Amino acid sequence: MNLRSTTRTLAAISLASALALSGCTDASQSFSSGASGSASAASNDALISSLKTDDSIAALVPQDLKSKGTLTIGSDASYAPAEYVAADGTTVVGYDVDYAEAMAKLMGVKVKFVNATFDSLIPAVGTKYDMSISSFTITSEREKQVNLTSYFTAGMAKAVQKGNPKKVPADSLCGFKVAVETGTSEEEDANAQSKKCVADGKKAVDVLSYKAQTDATTNVAGGKADISYADSMIINYSIKQTGGKLEPIGDVTDAEPFGVATAKDDKGLSKAVQAATQKLIDDGTMKKILTTWGNQDGMIAKSEINPSVE
Repeated sequence: MNLRSTTRTLAAISLASALALSGCTDASQSFSSGASGSASAASNDALISSLKTDDSIAALVPQDLKSKGTLTIGSDASYAPAEYVAADGTTVVGYDVDYAEAMAKLMGVKVKFVNATFDSLIPAVGTKYDMSISSFTITSEREKQVNLTSYFTAGMAKAVQKGNPKKVPADSLCGFKVAVETGTSEEEDANAQSKKCVADGKKAVDVLSYKAQTDATTNVAGGKADISYADSMIINYSIKQTGGKLEPIGDVTDAEPFGVATAKDDKGLSKAVQAATQKLIDDGTMKKILTTWGNQDGMIAKSEINPSVE
């Protein structure tokens, strides 16, 4: 998130980060989205505003959603810079938000974000939410529950306190307190590593699971946990935003695509998502959006519905 276009935006994001790291947001709240909020990136506001409805993509949107005119999107807005609540306390910003706004413009609809805990999102897709965009790593297990349409890629990464006072090794979690967000791939992996540690005669991993990623980050920065384990772009962002209290350790591993979640019986919504995403990739819009947030390395060349993984 190191590329910003105006001093005003930099200040807003800095304040937003302070709010996020203090864990001030509540779950299950509706928020306005970034394209219309003052805290969003100015360059992306203009970019999104310039997009027009694509009739061929709009034709793929299910009629009931087209008639409603607004897609309700569930998201855990504690995962900066992907999605988080800005300094005004009501606007959700981040590259996932900008992407959703751009996609919706092509579909000819609007979006409304609802903030909720990460582990509650997928079970509510198709009932409470029309879709969920919240940095979901695409896994075969998740594909059994929902359709996942790829739009981004990232891996797993770790951070420790500056100077690594707990002497955490780069290649092992055994015997350490590992802070993760509930329901994430990192939580699953930390628990799997813990079983292997025990099987190898080593100490188990003490997995500390938090409902919000911001709480996981804060507890590592404050020394209550030893390791922050999250998606690579989240770790990179948290290192910058904690003012030098954290540093990376080890390599990025297990790079996988991220997906937009829609119901298994989504009446063709996933096809509209895939078509809109591919157009944003092909015409350069996606790269511009990600570059604004310093995450252009997450670009993919092809969007797919339920791609083969693992």
